[in-house]
Amino acid sequence: MFWSMAPLLVGIMGLVGLLETLVTPKMLATFFRGRPVADTLVGTLAGAAATGNPVVSYLLGGELLQQGISLYAVTAFVLSWVTLGVIQLPLEVEMFGVRFMVLRNLLALAGTMLIAVLTGLTVQVLS
Repeated sequence: MFWSMAPLLVGIMGLVGLLETLVTPKMLATFFRGRPVADTLVGTLAGAAATGNPVVSYLLGGELLQQGISLYAVTAFVLSWVTLGVIQLPLEVEMFGVRFMVLRNLLALAGTMLIAVLTGLTVQVLS
């Protein structure tokens, strides 16, 4: 089974590596406008499209925070970078089926946005 999936795995790893190289923090910063709800949505979508390694997401998140991007957007970006992902959808469908993929991604999307908003509100209350 592994050998039959190997070409798909290699292709996905290649796309993730390419995106990690091409997507810079400055490019991402241009998407955010300073509105919590809109930034949360944009952060979620950008993270899902840019899918990558969790360690890289923390570095990008730190860079985005240094550039003045809201915590809502950065939290949504980091969470969706790790939990959502357009690039690996074909592999996920192949391994687990369409129903599982759709359910997992919908739950991850809702969870990402909820956690991002709660994180931003918690930090505002505590500071």
